[in-house]
Amino acid sequence: QVQLVESGGGLVQAGGSLRLSCTSSEPTFSRYATGWFRQAPGQEREFVSLISRSGISTYYADSVKGRFTISRDNHKNTVYLQMNSLKPEDTAVYYCAERIVDSDYNVAKSPDEYDYWGQGTQVTVSS
Repeated sequence: QVQLVESGGGLVQAGGSLRLSCTSSEPTFSRYATGWFRQAPGQEREFVSLISRSGISTYYADSVKGRFTISRDNHKNTVYLQMNSLKPEDTAVYYCAERIVDSDYNVAKSPDEYDYWGQGTQVTVSS
């Protein structure tokens, strides 16, 4: 069973930055594409960003484009989400998720496409 552990959440003022980390227990980590999703109270889980298994391709939701950067270090089995210029509307529980893929071109933005999930980390942005 693959285990994902997120860290790096917290409370920050609007305009501030946080870096989230997602570390996987999967030894063949480079076979997995990884996504970040978030869920605010009373709302559905929404796509934030994803990175292909080698890291060659990245995708972002329009709401975070230009402010968030996703990256991965396959030697450390870790994916990062650097979040800058944070806004109160970014407040949510952030989850990372993995799906096994056969190529860098196999990407998905729907949470239903992902096989493994972390427990989530709270991000709160105060105004």
